[in-house]
Amino acid sequence: MKFSSLIYPPAVVALLAVSVSLVFAASQEFTGKVVGVTDGNTLTVLRNGKPERIYLNGIDCPEKAQPFGLRAKHFTSNLAFGQIVTVKPTSRDKQGRTFANVVLPDGRLLQYELVRAGLAWWFSRREVDQRLRDMQEEARLAKRGLWVDPNPIPPWDWRPRLEPGQAKK
Repeated sequence: MKFSSLIYPPAVVALLAVSVSLVFAASQEFTGKVVGVTDGNTLTVLRNGKPERIYLNGIDCPEKAQPFGLRAKHFTSNLAFGQIVTVKPTSRDKQGRTFANVVLPDGRLLQYELVRAGLAWWFSRREVDQRLRDMQEEARLAKRGLWVDPNPIPPWDWRPRLEPGQAKK
């Protein structure tokens, strides 16, 4: 059977179109003003005048109620809030969240600065950027930020400890 003679159900065609558009949208670099900082690794950036939530690729910051969580949020705010940044999307997850590298006006990557400051973990389950691993190890050895604690709890281990309905703050 020739490929051109195959007939696909409309649902398959629609699913394929959505998948292609998500991949295309995730790959579109843009610049925009940071108009919100939810926590250390979550920003709201204007894209064509519309707010878009961006999750920093490759890292995870402490939750606001965790030690160093508010400090990570303030650090991110100090570097990015009100700035025009370049957002380089890397992926979207099953929930449709956009993960991206965020380039500050001076050319630095925001997630690198958080890890260097000891205010974020390299999220090794999703990110292969070995520079993040090296920066995390350097911050840990220097006991910067959250690494003053000999056994800091990563946010992915801390979140399940919350009672159902308890705010992550």
